[in-house]
Amino acid sequence: MNKQINKIFMSAMIAACGLSMVGCTDLDETLYDTISSEQHEFSETELEHTIAPVYSSLRSVYWGWFGMSDIMDMSSDVWGVPSRIGIGWGDLYVSMHKHQLNSKIGFFQVNWENNYAGVNACNKILANKAIASNEDIVAQVRAYRALYYYNLLDLYRNIPLDTTYVHEAGWTPEQADPKVVYDWIASELNAVAEKCPSKIEMGKINKYAAHMLLAKLYLNHNAWFKDDTDKTWYSKSLDEVNKVIAGPFSLAPNYSDNFKEDISTSPEIIFGIPLENKYAGGNYMANLWIHNAGRARWNFSGWATGGGIVFPQFLDTYETGDTRMDNTWTGGQQYAMDGTAITADGEPLIYTKELHSIDNPGCYPFESYRLIKYEIKSGDFGTSYDDVPYFRLADAYMMKAECLLRLGQDEQTAADLVTKVRARNFKSDPSKATITVAQLKGGSNYNYGHRENQGTLGGEDKWIITNEGGADIEFGGLLDEYGKEFVCEAHRRDELIRFNIKGTNMNVYNGKSWFCKDAVTDRNGDLFPIPKSAMDGNPKLKQNPGYGTTTGK
Repeated sequence: MNKQINKIFMSAMIAACGLSMVGCTDLDETLYDTISSEQHEFSETELEHTIAPVYSSLRSVYWGWFGMSDIMDMSSDVWGVPSRIGIGWGDLYVSMHKHQLNSKIGFFQVNWENNYAGVNACNKILANKAIASNEDIVAQVRAYRALYYYNLLDLYRNIPLDTTYVHEAGWTPEQADPKVVYDWIASELNAVAEKCPSKIEMGKINKYAAHMLLAKLYLNHNAWFKDDTDKTWYSKSLDEVNKVIAGPFSLAPNYSDNFKEDISTSPEIIFGIPLENKYAGGNYMANLWIHNAGRARWNFSGWATGGGIVFPQFLDTYETGDTRMDNTWTGGQQYAMDGTAITADGEPLIYTKELHSIDNPGCYPFESYRLIKYEIKSGDFGTSYDDVPYFRLADAYMMKAECLLRLGQDEQTAADLVTKVRARNFKSDPSKATITVAQLKGGSNYNYGHRENQGTLGGEDKWIITNEGGADIEFGGLLDEYGKEFVCEAHRRDELIRFNIKGTNMNVYNGKSWFCKDAVTDRNGDLFPIPKSAMDGNPKLKQNPGYGTTTGK
């Protein structure tokens, strides 16, 4: 009978490599890209080469252009990319900010393809009988595959579930019931977590990372399935996160220790993605955020176009004395390494906090504070070689706090955990680090509402302002802490979906306005549209609610 290698996602793998600066890892001329037909005892070096596509796929998933680092934040209440007057940007980034989405937007195709490229790489490795007896490798690859499916379930929910590599000719995958996929991910992680290595190595899923992913899966269950009546899922998440906290981790002395070019020595990193110059770059945050003239502050060599903006409403959630503000953002007059004031087009380069709009008229070149969270070294391309802190202990502490609060159990421990995370950011006045149960369970300090100036620079202001506030958000204080701690770590969308507005069935993600994005009255936006390319290639796929049949709203 005619059989073929699964080519459904092979184009995705090629795309993933092309969209990343270095998406596919160099194998030093030794290639292991075919299924071995006979048993072979692989050396450790051969095993590393064999499973390299599993690792490199995650690099593309996270830092690939339009990847997870973008899609999880650019639709959130923290930052976005506007139409930059005199510079460019805009278009699909504006649509992401306003939640005016359709299946043709590139973000959705890239994340679909990159994650399925990871799935396909895992299926290929697991089909190789020559390495099937290596329990450590098999456990890691299965955990990686569960992570890719976690991302796909999170973003699209109604997805095909395929765990094999070879199929009949003409085969195309069916969409699976989301609960089936959810249960499969949970089953896989439960099966392999304790078989994954205990040793913490960058890029390799260890047993603590597997438990962390399982904890996140359980924590998001009720939000994903829109039913918060069964609290046992929070108990399940708590059990898993406690296993992580019991591991060999501690909070780094300084917040910025987790965002250095090399984070392998940070005691806080549970699981990280290594990036490096020659074959594995991709963290382009400095290049996206810094104005071209502003490169002189660090003398970095890469491109810089000043695209990103942070919303003033979010900046206002930082308390006076919280050093995460200065460790994450820079504003005001910018100075070169020699101390001289930087100018651009004959004007002082002064980053302003206030913004005009996302697209009407847009943002002017100097508007917005700029992200400096990831280390920028003199002479480097920017942040391209900075490692990714995929899971870190601060997240485990915050997740435990959330579970305890939602369960109504040991709430003071929850407050103590959040206080512990805050402590390193208030060293000059430790008393300010303390946060109470009442503050965590109270409303958010984010002043939600539409806030847009449609005037022109130097002309009359034309403000459009609505006042929604955040007092009606359940556990709003905890939501604020998540935002300040994990900004630009691909967290925010999930948190906004998980936190609800009191007295409604709406979450913050859909039910609140910010900057130029307006609230809606349905939760279709919890899911992104299945990309048109996937719909065109597989007639078995059905589009997610709210996005029409193929092309979107």
